[in-house]
Amino acid sequence: MQAPHLYGSMDELATGRMNVDALNVPTTGSTAQRIETELRRAIISMSLPPGTRLSEQEIATSHGVSRQPVREALIGLARTRLVEILPQRGTVVVKISTRKMMEARFVREAIETAVARKAADAFDPAQRTRIDDLIDLQSKAAQRNDHGTFQRYDELFHVALAEGAGCGLAWEAISDIKAHMDRACHLTLTSAETMAALVDQHRAIMVAVDARDPAGAAEAMRCHLSEILRALPKVAQEHPDLFE
Repeated sequence: MQAPHLYGSMDELATGRMNVDALNVPTTGSTAQRIETELRRAIISMSLPPGTRLSEQEIATSHGVSRQPVREALIGLARTRLVEILPQRGTVVVKISTRKMMEARFVREAIETAVARKAADAFDPAQRTRIDDLIDLQSKAAQRNDHGTFQRYDELFHVALAEGAGCGLAWEAISDIKAHMDRACHLTLTSAETMAALVDQHRAIMVAVDARDPAGAAEAMRCHLSEILRALPKVAQEHPDLFE
């Protein structure tokens, strides 16, 4: 079967940009960085599913830029192993690797359980208020069954938790590798009920943080990040074409 080409649906990507604007996500940075961020988001949301061939020229034309920043963006995505650049054949979105995803989950659990422990020792009040807002917005996205917005607020929750604990660099350390989990996680968001359960897990983490219970916070985070382990076999069986 011929791989889908470039964006598949430009409307979907346009919608993705509108969601980002609505969330007040910063758009500063180089042109290459902005294009990389946009493509990364489309890959994770499956707007660009595994097997999609990416054309430098078409991406450049759609963004009104030269091919150089597009080439830099694709190199960045190849560095995080979301795409593969094939000599004389172009660039292709890679299939989901269960092995890479499990390695990413292992590293993420090690770092984020430590973040949760630190958060339970001391937490920035401003970030604590922000987290309440994020959980509320994520819950509303779940009720709308809005996968894209839900996942963005999910990420912002974890960012705020790390920053509130005073270790924002911890999140930066895992922001690239988590993309291998994010694509599979997107496939598990099959209903509003599924998403609501994840929101409840976020609340459980914060209950332990507020109680100054480091062990409880770490365990709540471990439980949260293990959700994908329970869902993975079914997801891989239902979408064999998307996995290696």
